[in-house]
Parts: sequence; C-alpha cells; structure tokens
Amino acid sequence: MNFATSYRVLVLSTLLVAIFATASCGNETQAAPTKTEITLDPNLFRVEDQKSFKLVQAETRQLPTQVTANGTVTPDVNRTIHVTSMGSGRVLDLKVRLGDSVRKGQTLLVISSPDLASANADYQKARADEDLSRKALDRAQLLYSRGALAEKDLQLAQDAEEKAKVDVSTAEQKVRVIGGDPAHPDATLNLRAPVAGTIVEQNVAGFEGVKSLDNTPNLFTIADLSQVWVLCDVFENDLGEVHLGDVAEIRLNAFPDRVFHGKVADISRVLDPSTRSAKVRIVMSNQDGSLRPGMFATATLRSRTLRPHLVVPATAIMRLHDKDWVFVQEGPGQFRKTEVHVEPGSSGDFSQLQSGISPGQSVVADALQFSTEVAENR
Repeated sequence: MNFATSYRVLVLSTLLVAIFATASCGNETQAAPTKTEITLDPNLFRVEDQKSFKLVQAETRQLPTQVTANGTVTPDVNRTIHVTSMGSGRVLDLKVRLGDSVRKGQTLLVISSPDLASANADYQKARADEDLSRKALDRAQLLYSRGALAEKDLQLAQDAEEKAKVDVSTAEQKVRVIGGDPAHPDATLNLRAPVAGTIVEQNVAGFEGVKSLDNTPNLFTIADLSQVWVLCDVFENDLGEVHLGDVAEIRLNAFPDRVFHGKVADISRVLDPSTRSAKVRIVMSNQDGSLRPGMFATATLRSRTLRPHLVVPATAIMRLHDKDWVFVQEGPGQFRKTEVHVEPGSSGDFSQLQSGISPGQSVVADALQFSTEVAENR
C-alpha cells in the first residue's frame, strides 16, 4: 500500500468515528428515563414505581364446587299436549302455524271427515229407531191397560225402548268424541285446541289427508311455555357434586348479559354409554317467554358441599391469546406474567383458580391496567 492510499484510509476512518460520536451524543441528549426495564425474559417486568399498582394475595376460601354442563331448552313434558284428530279426512282450512300462540277451544284446522258424516248418520238412525220404539211402547201400554195385550208383550216393548235409548246415547257420544255436534249434523270437523299454549310442533299442511289414529302422528303439539326445562349432560365424574334441589345458573347465547336461575328437579339414573354422562333436568320459570325450545344453554351447578378453593379478584386476571394470565410479584418492582387456569363457571367479583399460582402469592389487583401502562412505557 502506498502513502496516498494509506492517507485516504486514515481520513475516512476519522470521519466515520466523528459521525458515530455525534450520533451517540444526540441519542443520549434525546433519551428519556422509562419506568419499565427491558429484560431478556418477555414475561418478566421491572417497574420503578411499584406503589402505583395495588397488590392482593391469592387466598383459599371454603366455597361450593361448581359444575358446568351444556344443555338445551325444552318444553315441560307435564305441560305439553299432543293434538290428534279422532276422525280421518282431508284438511280444508289450516288456521294456525308452528310457533303461534293459541287459546283453549280455538280452532286449529277444519277437516272434511267421512268418519264424522258416518257417525252423524248412525245417530240420526238411532234417533229414528228410538222414536219408533217409544211409539210402540205407548201403544202396548194402552192395549195392556184395556186387557188386550199380554204382560210379556208389554215387557218386550219396554225392552226395545230401553235398547233404542242406549243406541241413541252411544251414537251421540261417538259424534261428540270425533268432534261433531249432534244438534247440528255436519261432515265438517273443527279440530280445537284442548289447552292454551304455543304450537311447538306441526305435522300437517293445508289440503293434506288426515289418517286414522292407528297410523298417523300427532297433528300438533301445544306446550305451555310459562315453565320450561333445561336438559344438561353432566359427566360421570361430576355427578357426585349434583343433588336434587341445587340452584343452577343458566346462561344463553341469545342473552349473554343475563343470568337465569332454576333448580335441579331430576337426575337420570342411567348413563349415556357413549358420553358417560347423565341427563340433569333443571326447571325454570319463563313468564316473559325469553326461553325458547331448542336454545343452547350453559348451566352452572353449585354443590351444597363446601371445599377449599384458591381465589383471586376477577380483575387480577387478564385474558390474552385464549389464555388467562396474572402478574405475580417476584421481588421489589419485579413481576412475572404467569398463566393460570380458571375453574369453569367462575363469576362475580372473585375467580376460582385450578392451578398456576399458590396461596399467599401476591398478584397485581388490576392486570389490565398494569399491562396497559407497562406497554406504554416499555
């Protein structure tokens, strides 16, 4: 290397050193002190002003065990009526549809029924036969009173009249059972609602044929939805924590901000062999009609037995990336973000923890506030 080349290298090196020195001085002048110290561990945070964050200790409390189960809203079977037609025929007019509310005695559909027409004809014949038998009895009584008729003949006339009355009564009852009115003979059958409620099932449409009872499903199902059931599947391992009369909290996807309450009315004695779960029936009041059959429900059942549970304030838990976290104090001004597992169904001011921390450990009372401030100052 000659002298000229060496000189140029020396000058260039001097300029670079000067530039870097100037940049370093500028950065030192603009830099501001931060409250959070950057560490190699992404879950470890150091803060200068620890007093600005309230700390609480995880503690053990005697609380009822909570069991969470999924279920669906169903009508109360004791308040459900299956409506069928006692006479076959063809639908002339469909008055109601699935989901309609009906009153007791309201017409559901009109059927042109040959069965009703035949029953009315039998009733009219029975009445004609009874009328003839009554006249024959009157004539026999008159002849017997004048000595022109034997007593056994009178008894035969009386027997015929009694049998005719029975036939009339039977034919009249048949007309009423099918749904007709003996006083107004007609082949048109009006199928009426036996109770008030809501149509929760419909198996007939307009102008369809209605068959006899032995080979047709119910035409409608009417349910009184002022009280409903929630049928839940409780796994075998949790059945020991569920008892008759236990209070249950019900949450619905349709009303995420509301909590409904009911009581356990029945626990199935048989397990589903495929899921190893038993059906638990929860009875609930539904006066406002918010609960609709078929809704998906999540039930939280609280056992009567008190057991120790680790709890922290609900605000101490932060939900992030589908996991629950708390900030545990490891030393003065030093906190570690720790994953915890919250027991299903925890609600209210405190959350129950299954694992993650131990009793007595100090955690930040407001995890969201701590996380926000640390992120801004880091």
